[in-house]
Amino acid sequence: MRQLHGLVESGHTVIVVERDMFVVAGADWVIDLGPGGGEGGRIMATGPPAEVARTEGSATAPYLARRFVSPA
Repeated sequence: MRQLHGLVESGHTVIVVERDMFVVAGADWVIDLGPGGGEGGRIMATGPPAEVARTEGSATAPYLARRFVSPA
């Protein structure tokens, strides 16, 4: 993550295809594609990770939302 953030801080654009929600939650911007892989997929949501985590109908949102909830 430090290397990716270093590239961004140096002015580079970084695009990553990722399923690890720790990485996704640390992104500046997320493009959530779905509802499944392959043909028929569409853009479900775009925006900051916390906003995408609140997207109804997204299979990714519930998993991403867990990254923004404080443990009890």
